[in-house]
Amino acid sequence: MSVQINAENVYQDVIIAGFGGQGVMLIGNLLAYAAMEYGLNVTYLPVYGPEMRGGTANCTVVISKEEIGSPVIFNPVSLIAMNQPSLQKFQPRVQDKGTVILNSSLIDPGLGENTRLRVYPVAANDIANQLGNIRMANMVALGAYLAATQIIPLEVVQKALDKVISAHYKHLIPKNAEALAAGFKAIQTS
Repeated sequence: MSVQINAENVYQDVIIAGFGGQGVMLIGNLLAYAAMEYGLNVTYLPVYGPEMRGGTANCTVVISKEEIGSPVIFNPVSLIAMNQPSLQKFQPRVQDKGTVILNSSLIDPGLGENTRLRVYPVAANDIANQLGNIRMANMVALGAYLAATQIIPLEVVQKALDKVISAHYKHLIPKNAEALAAGFKAIQTS
């Protein structure tokens, strides 16, 4: 099923944050590339903590029908938090009525600001583990984000996997597409 988007008024920005090694940069890059393929303007800004693997990492993606003035966003419209430190750092900055995808495998859903924000707990690690590879938790979270925001169709992002996954890992594209769909479905059925 394809999601129809009102192309007249498209704008979304998101901070994607977690520990280094959780794939936050990969899904940020994937989201940006897919939005660009969909004909939208995009910026992608990665930020690394002191250590790339195990330290903190986040990126900002801005998607718009209009030109984008800056890739830097202080008060994002949305947040994908893969771990509790990321939720604690960025959730207070999310705009009122903004969207938060929180990885409830690692974060107590009760920590989501449910009265101010639209919070979607998704057991990303658990779902990825059920699919056979816990490292796909990032794809599950991105699928949930796509369902919650409807910024671009799931199928567009699945198709873009071929452009952002390196040649050595091309055999994992079908499983990553499945993980995106599982995250999307987790939001639709909640």
